[in-house]
This record gives sequence, C-alpha cells and structure tokens, in this order.
Amino acid sequence: MIEIKVPELAESISEGTISQWLVKVGDTINKGESVVELETDKVNIEVNADYTGVVTQVLKQPGDTVEVGDVIAILEENVSEGTVVSAPAAPTVKPAEEAASQPDAPVKRIVASPAARKRARELGIDLHAVQSSDPLGRIRSVDVTAHTQASASHSAPVTAAAPKEEKPAAPKQVEEFNKPIERVKMSRRRQTIAKRLVEVQHTAAMLTTFNEVDMSAVMELRKKRKDAFYEKHGVRLGFMSFFTKAVVAALKQFPLLNAEIQDDEIVVKKFYDIGIAVAAPEGLVVPVVREANEKTFAEIEREIGHLGTKARDNALTLKELQGGTFTITNGGVFGSLMSTPILNSPQVGILGMHKIQTRPVAIDNERMENRPMMYIALSYDHRIVDGKEAVSFLTTVKELLEDPESLLLEG
Repeated sequence: MIEIKVPELAESISEGTISQWLVKVGDTINKGESVVELETDKVNIEVNADYTGVVTQVLKQPGDTVEVGDVIAILEENVSEGTVVSAPAAPTVKPAEEAASQPDAPVKRIVASPAARKRARELGIDLHAVQSSDPLGRIRSVDVTAHTQASASHSAPVTAAAPKEEKPAAPKQVEEFNKPIERVKMSRRRQTIAKRLVEVQHTAAMLTTFNEVDMSAVMELRKKRKDAFYEKHGVRLGFMSFFTKAVVAALKQFPLLNAEIQDDEIVVKKFYDIGIAVAAPEGLVVPVVREANEKTFAEIEREIGHLGTKARDNALTLKELQGGTFTITNGGVFGSLMSTPILNSPQVGILGMHKIQTRPVAIDNERMENRPMMYIALSYDHRIVDGKEAVSFLTTVKELLEDPESLLLEG
C-alpha cells in the first residue's frame, strides 16, 4: 500500500482545497503523473505520484480542505488495472455511552475553512463540537457562530458524542428573495482575496495621494519607435515598461516605499521586484517582474506579457507570485478614470494607473491645449511613509513620464 499525501506547498501555504481528481479508482498511474489538482490561496497546484501503481482508494473529494501531509489516496503496486477497491464506509456516530467507553479512540479530523478555524480559536471553541451545515461536512464560520449562539441558550454544551437533539436553526446570513437569483459558492482564491483586502485596511494606516501625467511625450515616443522596437525585439512597446522604469527610479529616491514592517523593524529592500496586477478568471493576481531595475524596456515588456498570459491561463507558479516589493495596477484598461488602490500586504506602496483621457490643459496664462492626461494614484502605509515622501514619490514618477528620455539616464 502506498499513500499519496499532500506535499509541501509553499512557506506561507499549509492547506488547500481538492479542486478535481485527474484519475479515478482503478486507474494505473506512473511515477510523476499528475493525480489531483489542489486549489490554494494563490494558485492551483497539481500533485504528482511518487510511485507507479493502481489507484485503489480516493479518500478526499472535490471541495474537501486538506493540509500538508494528509493522505488523500491509496495506491497498490501489485493490483491489476481496473480493479476497484471500495472506499470504507463512513463511520457512524456512536451513542454517548459507547463513546465514553472508548476514550482512546482516534479523534476524527475536522474539515473546516480557515475562517472557521480562526473564529473558533478566537472564541475558544472545539471544532469537534460544531455541527456543519455544509452538504460535504465542511465547517464554516457561520457554523461556529451558530454553535456559539446555541451554546449560550443551553445549560450544557453540545458535543459530537452527545445524544442527538434538535439542532437550532442557523441564523440566516442573506436575505431571501421572491424573485429569481443564483447562488454561487466563492472559490477559495476569491475568499482569500476578500479576506486579505479587508485585513490590510484594518492593519495598515492606508492613505492615497493623486497626481496627473501628461502622456504626450510617452505617446509620441511610442509612435516614433514602436515599429523599429517590434522588429528588433519581437515585442510591442507598451506603457507598462515606462511606468515600471519610472517606479524603480522613484523607489531609489524614496526607499521607504520599497520596504515592509516586521514587528518593530522596518525592512528596507535593496532590490526591485515589481508586482504587476493582472485580472485573471478567478480574481486579481499579482505576478512579479524580478530585478526590474536590471531589465531593459524590451525585457520588461516581454516578461509582463509572459506573466499576463500565464495568469489568464491559470498557469502561474507560486514563485512567480511571491516576494514583490512594490505593485503597479492598471484600472485604465477597464476604463477607470480614478481609483484608490488597496495595498498588497506586506508591501507599503501601490501605484494605480488609469484611463488616458484627452482634457484641456493650461499651457500658460494665455494658452490652452487638449492633452492626453492620466490620473495616477499612490496608496501608501502612513505608519512608515510620511505624506511628504509619498507626494514627492508620485511627483517624481510624473516628471519621469513627462520626460521619458530621462528614464534612459535613470537606467
């Protein structure tokens, strides 16, 4: 018998959700072959078999939460292909008397969402005592809340080993409608995005400052050089390379925006790994352009294009999503004129690009001209970045973009 276990995923990821099985009971699989897809907080990961054999048991089903080291399937080396070994029947709940006579029986592992586990820890609740309302048996935060309310209304707590009694109705979390609706379960990644966006607004002193950029010079330079650039490098000259170069140059002048807070220390990073926010099918992801300060315009454009394609194909690796020092997000591609981007924790700065719109601009006291203008926004963590630094950083980005040839001098 060979156990297929959840492997080490990444330093910051300890659990995932079974997304889909790529094999079924009775299939013969070879060493190195993918057997199951796990959905983690950041990317989907395929788990490979370490041995050749026949799948005889599948112990976890799609939707189940699994942790590193959990056994999720069984292989047999000497079983002929097509052999089906039935999974063991689900254990029945024993009466309180029988359970009490077996105090050393192994405790059934609880399947619970991260939010439920956190809520239970906060309230000091044993998850074994919580009844699940999920069809798959997974405990959610709403179940923990329901358990707390039920416990408060009874003189004795309800445990898994207690005789079955009437379960109090769980509080309704959403309004019931008398018109057509559709309920769609949030994916693990969407839940994580929601959780982290809320967390950063509770943990960081986030402010946003704005400026506007006259994009005339960048657009003229692109128009002049785009054909030769494409012929030489095989990639189109876009706006992102200009913004990435400008951000790196500004970070060198204002290094606290390239830092993070760890306990009571400020960690100032002397490298420039720039995250580029990309809208993927399952939610926003931020792949990282490594060592952006050492890359040419062409290398930056090529890397952004490559990472963007992988993001849309849900093919990014954990390594490609980790370790960024600063983030750029471009809501302008969707028509956004202005926004206040949310920090990508633990980073302390994020630059928001927006739609280029022709607007009348005062050239001097006598003249007005229509110019292609873009509002830019910098959200920053006021705990370590003062307003003066933030405004100066954004002004530097503006000045570099309005004189794009200076970016060559900045390297």
